Amino acid sequence: MNITIPFRPKIIEALRDYSAKQFRADLGAGLNVMILAFPLSMAFAIASGVTPEMGLYTAIIGGGIIALLGGSRVQIGGPTGAFVIISYGIMQGYGYNGLFLCTIMAGAMLCVMGFAKLGSIIRFIPYPVSRAFTKGIAVLIMSSQIKSFLGLNVDKLPVDFVGKIRMLAANLDAVHWPTIGLAVFSVALIGLWPTRLSRYVPGSMAGLIIATVVAAIFGLHTQWGVATIGSAYGALAGGLPVLQLPSVEWGTIHELIQPAFTIAMLVAMQALLAAVVTDGLLDDRHDSNQELVGQGVANMVGPLFGCLPVTGAVARSVLNVRSGARTPVAGLTHALLILILLLTAAPLIQYIPLATLSAVLVAAAYRMVSWKQFARLTKWPFSDSSVFLATFALTVLTNLTLAVEVGVVLAALLMVKRISETSQITAVDESTETEGSQHSLVGKVVPEGVLIFRVFGAFFFGVVDKLDDELKRAKLEPVILILRVRKVLAMDATGLHALEDLRVKLQSKGKHLILSAPHTQPLSVMINSGFIDRLGAENVCPHITAALARAREILKLPPVQESPEPHEQLFSERHAVEAARKELTEALDRAQRILKTLDRPTEEVPTRKP
Repeated sequence: MNITIPFRPKIIEALRDYSAKQFRADLGAGLNVMILAFPLSMAFAIASGVTPEMGLYTAIIGGGIIALLGGSRVQIGGPTGAFVIISYGIMQGYGYNGLFLCTIMAGAMLCVMGFAKLGSIIRFIPYPVSRAFTKGIAVLIMSSQIKSFLGLNVDKLPVDFVGKIRMLAANLDAVHWPTIGLAVFSVALIGLWPTRLSRYVPGSMAGLIIATVVAAIFGLHTQWGVATIGSAYGALAGGLPVLQLPSVEWGTIHELIQPAFTIAMLVAMQALLAAVVTDGLLDDRHDSNQELVGQGVANMVGPLFGCLPVTGAVARSVLNVRSGARTPVAGLTHALLILILLLTAAPLIQYIPLATLSAVLVAAAYRMVSWKQFARLTKWPFSDSSVFLATFALTVLTNLTLAVEVGVVLAALLMVKRISETSQITAVDESTETEGSQHSLVGKVVPEGVLIFRVFGAFFFGVVDKLDDELKRAKLEPVILILRVRKVLAMDATGLHALEDLRVKLQSKGKHLILSAPHTQPLSVMINSGFIDRLGAENVCPHITAALARAREILKLPPVQESPEPHEQLFSERHAVEAARKELTEALDRAQRILKTLDRPTEEVPTRKP
């Protein structure tokens, strides 16, 4: 008995032919990724308004579950900059309980999306929308780090960008110069770290270690008042997280639906983007639906142990591949090594300066922005540039929830616009015919008062407007309008409604609509909606010959006695002439090439076109 499992984690497939050699490669890759993920996880947690160990718990538990249940071989999960601002906002409004509950709700949404096989749909979000989110979030991350970077003594920053900048500007006279010096030194270390060494020790980890040692040697905390993790949050517990169930209230759930949807969309977009990038590096193909399920489970289980929202991290996943990883074992190894480091080095973590962690985030955000993107906007189509700027502005100036919602709507409208632009309606007569056999007008008699239009592409709301424009341009008022819809492969409810309006408009004027050769999907939509019953089944014809016969019947004209032989013979002769012409042209081209290789003058070959 064969049992079909609809969702299979990649680790099952990866472990079938697993070897000791691959384990050594995965172990080395996991170590490299851990070195990068360790400082980033703490920095993202602090920027989100929570304790640094919560960022490490997220990388350990969330990253481990994603590696175990995900649909990508090399995906590395953990906290990322995409959730810093929204997590901070939820923390300010609802506290830890609200953040954990919201993340669990987002995880449930992701599981539903995965089981509903919506993984491929997420990837249809246009490039301008996804890039605008990323760059807007990067600007917000930079703004959130100004306080720690400058050493400002401000208790709570506003959530909104404008309010945050105003408060920071009002406190610029209280900047702490030793903190600024350490922060600039840390940024310089990270930015100037040699590329050849980054494979072994990423710049962020090197900057963290060196800046912490320098701060300890010169007593920047004890003598100069530079804030550290220990002074701000106390010593790390250094133990395993404890299971904690969030309290559930309907009022809170209702208020958190929108931010939960935002988290779910950001998780899906970033995780699938990371999976696509690593697919290109490995020449592999991930399972997008399984990846959504793995991400969903990680975001449902993680908050029960004090984790932040977790998703696939592009930079960490790419480093994982370049370090030799080929299976999810590398992701599990990275999570296990972070756990070991937390358990063994917790007392030392408290000496890390907050200015250095701020520098890690500023460097990461700067790489996210890619300022050259804004210069390219002038070369994009105006609609794409407008969508990019609108989404970017909403992300920075309002909140991520609104930006994601509007971005998704803009993405849908942009996709519909693109599809409708490909749809065409053109008048057809014998001189413009491109079809063959029964679908051709060549040799057929079109009665007076009958107008034929060809529809190509998807039948959406804009198509009927194009038809009206064509009729007005031609200044024709047909008694019978034949729509050749043989090349319409898709029709939605809006297109169906537009077609119904066209039928009613013609019927009110005593005129008729005939459809020729509808495709399977549009025909199914029209039948299920009852449109065919209202139009009349006799007005839906399998080809243009039948449609013209139906038109003559409506006009009460005698049928045309057409013999198919001359028509078919005409097509046969035309095809034969074209084939002979093509064959002769190819022969002349071959002769030209042969004579060139023999160094003989090409003028000997006739160049006149056949």
